[in-house]
Amino acid sequence: GVRLAESGGGSVQTGGSLRLVCTASGSIDSTLAMAWFRQTPGKERDGVATIQNEGKTRYAEAVKGRFTISRDNMNTLSLQMNNLKPEDTAVYYCAATTLLGWNLTNDLTWNYWGEGTQVAVSS
Repeated sequence: GVRLAESGGGSVQTGGSLRLVCTASGSIDSTLAMAWFRQTPGKERDGVATIQNEGKTRYAEAVKGRFTISRDNMNTLSLQMNNLKPEDTAVYYCAATTLLGWNLTNDLTWNYWGEGTQVAVSS
């Protein structure tokens, strides 16, 4: 299996920046892609950004131009978040998948998850 652990969350003011890091271990070479999702209380988990093994990235419309996903090496995934807004406040999760047909809009297509890290943006 694959184990994922997020770090880097915290509290910032509107317009600030944070960098989230996900450290992966285990059978990471079996995965097809990695991603960041986020969730607020009472809502479903939403995809933020994905990156395929060959480097192709995809972003949710709400974060395009502000967030950047990168794969620093096979075991480290990052999310650089700039110009943060209060609506970015959420628990952010790192995810990986070995499933064909994965996509950013369906969290059921991701089979490995971290425990999450809180991001809070104040106005």
